[in-house]
Amino acid sequence: MDIEVFTLCDAATDSGGKLNLLGAFDSIFTKSLPAVHPQCAIALRLRFSRIEAGKHKIKISLIDADGKPVVAPFDAEMNVAFKGGEASLAANVIMNLQRLQVREEGEYSIDLAIDGRHEKSVPLLVKVAAQKKN
Repeated sequence: MDIEVFTLCDAATDSGGKLNLLGAFDSIFTKSLPAVHPQCAIALRLRFSRIEAGKHKIKISLIDADGKPVVAPFDAEMNVAFKGGEASLAANVIMNLQRLQVREEGEYSIDLAIDGRHEKSVPLLVKVAAQKKN
């Protein structure tokens, strides 16, 4: 299994197997805390080889610097089934987040586990923007 894409973005869709991404980012700048990010998505594209056919459990977690969840983890099960003679198969997973609330400035982590094993993390930095003085 290969992780082709794992990112936080403004929006993501799956259209007939195509993963469409808009505005990948890793930082949120806010004027005050707690901050609410109106809409974003975590997008994942996995490539499986024939030997990996079958059911796989996917877990995506967004945690703060203390390891506490910011939102409930996304748990899914996918069945990787080959229909033809292809050597590999890609699967897209999208976790949409509405009104993502972060309470503190600092580093957060988006963690990916597949079949109970941690595979990858991507960072999210939340920073209070300095106010310009007149």
